[in-house]
Amino acid sequence: MAEPKTKPTDASVDAFLDAAVPARRVQEGQRLVQLMREETGEEPVMWGPSIVGFGSYHYVSPSKTSRTEGDWPKVGFSPRKGALSLYGLKDLPEGAALLPDLGTYTEGAGCVYVQRLEQVDEAVLRQLVRIAAAREDD
Repeated sequence: MAEPKTKPTDASVDAFLDAAVPARRVQEGQRLVQLMREETGEEPVMWGPSIVGFGSYHYVSPSKTSRTEGDWPKVGFSPRKGALSLYGLKDLPEGAALLPDLGTYTEGAGCVYVQRLEQVDEAVLRQLVRIAAAREDD
């Protein structure tokens, strides 16, 4: 079984966020850290070089042909240039059901993309983060 590439590191979350571009991503990243810290009760940790994660859970893939497993943040984000990538918000049925109320976003395979944090409903985002933070191991 291959070793997962994205793991918790000792890298500085603040240094990572301070280097985000464009400049508004720095403020959005700091705001997301505050919000996710409040809702999860966890401290932010860098996962790999570009994901800020909160908490973790152990997953086992449902595939019968190639079993993969590892650890992943319960909720997290990456302040990418084109959009904020939000992780863990749609992984559980309760989150997926609430997602249409979030505001303006698009979806990727494992994340939700938000162009600007101001385009989402903060109360819904907080609820999605709480749902993700309550996740148990697979």
